[in-house]
Amino acid sequence: MSDLLSPPPLDRLVHALNEHDLEAMVACFADSYINSTPAHPARGFAGRDQVRRNWAHIFESVPDVRAGLVRTAVDGEVVWSEWEMTGTRFDSTPFLMRGVVIFQIGADAITAATFYLEPVEHHSGGADRAVQRVLADPPTPKEHS
Repeated sequence: MSDLLSPPPLDRLVHALNEHDLEAMVACFADSYINSTPAHPARGFAGRDQVRRNWAHIFESVPDVRAGLVRTAVDGEVVWSEWEMTGTRFDSTPFLMRGVVIFQIGADAITAATFYLEPVEHHSGGADRAVQRVLADPPTPKEHS
């Protein structure tokens, strides 16, 4: 992945993630960190404890996980970042996630993130199938008497 200009807490996060340094990674987040996942609202959480649990599990389950920033856009304390995460799970299946994370960066830590990062689906069908899945099949028109 490329070296992009990003705030120091985000640079530290990428480095800690790729070094599999859980404590350094957790230290990138403020104690009052807020995570939201708009497409999956129940996955939202507050605090660093869940960050630690999530990444401990990822490091254990995908021992060769690597992450990179594809591109970033910085506007003051807000950083839009596009990610790609790769690796191999213990069962030898590929691990691949791509998407966007919008970070709020405080003085020296990440204070909030909005996640749009998802597993890549290679076999979920094309555009028509995706629209059908989201909207379900249209109702059958009723015959007029």
